[in-house]
Amino acid sequence: MTEPASLGAGALGAVLDGIGQAAVAVSGGVDSMTLALLAGRRLGRESAMFHAVSPAVPPEATERVRAFAAREGWRLTVLDAGEFDDPAYRANPANRCYYCKTNLYGALAASTDATLLSGTNLDDLSDWRPGLKAAGEHGVRHPFVETGIGKAGIRAIAADLGFDDLSQLPAAPCLSSRVETGLRVEADDLASIHAAERYLARQLRPLRPETVRCRRRRAGIVIELDAPTLAALSESRRTALGDTVAGMFDTGEDARPVSFAPYRVGSAFLRPAHPA
Repeated sequence: MTEPASLGAGALGAVLDGIGQAAVAVSGGVDSMTLALLAGRRLGRESAMFHAVSPAVPPEATERVRAFAAREGWRLTVLDAGEFDDPAYRANPANRCYYCKTNLYGALAASTDATLLSGTNLDDLSDWRPGLKAAGEHGVRHPFVETGIGKAGIRAIAADLGFDDLSQLPAAPCLSSRVETGLRVEADDLASIHAAERYLARQLRPLRPETVRCRRRRAGIVIELDAPTLAALSESRRTALGDTVAGMFDTGEDARPVSFAPYRVGSAFLRPAHPA
């Protein structure tokens, strides 16, 4: 039997009370936003929110964080964590997230003495997450993990707080996750990926797509859609959409072919055979 959201929020409140001064890393997704809401309301001025901007962060995520900060009265700091100045991150190895989080938590630790908090949840522990190593190196705490709360529990808490739109936000990994492992992360590519996904979402709105992903792969650009949406597209429609997306990635060199495929979680991530 699933525990009521109020019980999960209560357990989180107890954890937050024990932390005291807290600095929440807020990405703009449902996990970190819900944690920020709880911390802000529970701890008041003893809490501070930090949001990092970069070419890998969609502008609408930043807009969402700023809007909630204004509504909730958060002490919000928006900063550039500097991962795009890190050659190790830009090289896009299998553990790219380690370098991303190392830059993020290093920047936050240099800006505050408060305990750093992340929105990592229990479900995240079932996958290989190199960023968790960086979190451990910087003493970051994960209140959702500490209280045994997964993604469904977070969505229930957000809804219980009265934020139905937030509770229904689809998963939105950073834009760099669309670039195949080993291909250098380029700001121009990320901007094109974001533009392509927004264009496709608008064009496919009548079909109510559940998932739209644009992947940058060695073989070209792959548009991944949920199975019902993909099945509903005729060949001529795919060709027309693909031609427009190809134009968004025109580099003046060889054209990057565009293909369609069923959506697979993290398909651009080439996991090592034996991750450390």
